[in-house]
Amino acid sequence: MEPDFSKGLVPAVAQDAETGEVLMVAYMDEEAWARTRASGRAWFRSRTRGLWEKGETSGNYLDVVEVRLDCDSDAVLLRVHAHGPACHTGERSCFYTKVP
Repeated sequence: MEPDFSKGLVPAVAQDAETGEVLMVAYMDEEAWARTRASGRAWFRSRTRGLWEKGETSGNYLDVVEVRLDCDSDAVLLRVHAHGPACHTGERSCFYTKVP
């Protein structure tokens, strides 16, 4: 089964495979999907950065443990093992800001 890329990019949620913590959200296209499946590491597509592998500059790779699709096949869940912080700010998760 494959995501539905007919409308362009699909959201990809990276979740810690052990704790269930949501680490980050990015987007995938067909090439990022194929590279993720082939390499076992998370690849994404950004409108500004283009195709990129998480950790290529920081060393904080995301090893993919399991891949799931939502019921409409228009979103991807990557259950991962993170090698360091997932957020570019140095935080473990991008979701560290609490809203009062």
